[in-house]
Amino acid sequence: MDAIQPADLGFFSTLASAGSLSAAARELGITTPAVSKHLALMESRLGVVLVNRTTRRMGLTPEGERYLEHARRILGEIGHMEEELGVSRSTPTGLLRVNATLGFGRSHVAPLISRFLRQYPQVEVQLQLSVNPPPLTEDAFDVCIRFGAPPDSRVIAQRLAPNRRLLCASPAYLARFGSPKVPHDLTQHNCIGIRQGEEAYGLWRLSSGRGGAVTTEAIKTRGNLTTNDGEIAVRWALDGHGILMRAEWDIARYLRDGRLVQVLPQCCTPDADIYAVYPQRHRLAARVRAFVGFVAQSFAAPESAHNPACAIK
Repeated sequence: MDAIQPADLGFFSTLASAGSLSAAARELGITTPAVSKHLALMESRLGVVLVNRTTRRMGLTPEGERYLEHARRILGEIGHMEEELGVSRSTPTGLLRVNATLGFGRSHVAPLISRFLRQYPQVEVQLQLSVNPPPLTEDAFDVCIRFGAPPDSRVIAQRLAPNRRLLCASPAYLARFGSPKVPHDLTQHNCIGIRQGEEAYGLWRLSSGRGGAVTTEAIKTRGNLTTNDGEIAVRWALDGHGILMRAEWDIARYLRDGRLVQVLPQCCTPDADIYAVYPQRHRLAARVRAFVGFVAQSFAAPESAHNPACAIK
């Protein structure tokens, strides 16, 4: 019997992504004992231990890490070959793994996936939401919807829509404490902090002026409320607790109905344009191309509920 069988590659990749035998069993549609048996047979044929098992979790051994690296590379090459040979007649099918941030994923990506599947019912979508984008070196997702272009030339980053971060506060807060006139005034206000990736809490970069006269200030704000969940931060701002910096897609409806008011509108904050990020090897995958195109078209549609670019008028 061969030490490595083709079916083992996909099995082990799924097992490693799932993180546990039981989670892999759910993904594969088999029982946990069946997963354990398959893994044991693999290890027996190879003569090495691939996975360290405990009662609650599992971890890959060094041999398991090397096996996974080669398995994912081989699977990727097979998929790439199939796509190149059949791209002209390819219909979107198969598993599409999508990652998005918590708030944006719930509010915008999940509804679009629902519409996408009505048009492409042969695609199976797995949506995972996370606070921060996954490392680009991992092969756990086919498409990541994220804010800002990644600093990595090994992936494709397609801009889906423009997006700005705006400063805002409730009318009640501004009536009580006044509106800041210049960026430095923010140091005298209660500012709601949101953890964005690796950025430090409360460090806001604001630019003002035009052309060669643009100046940028890094304002160290303070406040008695911080969180890593944007929806919670918006709720605190609506409740009148302070000034918030948040993406326009998340606060547009509140600015329109007056429940929030833009603060320091003459200042610009770092762009947070929305991108679809995916590995180079997926550029010909019909399911990836169809999904990215569908999302981009949805965001670009005039007056679309999913169009952040139309959020502020």
